[in-house]
Amino acid sequence: MAKVVCSCGAELNNQEAPNNIQLRVYTDKEWDEICDCESIQPWMIPEPKYDVWKCPICKRIYVYESDSFSPIMVYRLEQ
Repeated sequence: MAKVVCSCGAELNNQEAPNNIQLRVYTDKEWDEICDCESIQPWMIPEPKYDVWKCPICKRIYVYESDSFSPIMVYRLEQ
């Protein structure tokens, strides 16, 4: 996935690396499994199960499952 239009109209993309849109979010269980070894090299860390994007304008959070083009959850700030 490279580009999404947020509900507020902002264009979000992850084509630039690094960027402030795509977040690396691991569950505690995922992180425990990653850290359950004597040493960790950066190339050994797998991609997280969920792809999480944050809109810099309205702060909405979009949660995608791996290789999915539609969000499974969308969160917005309460006013």
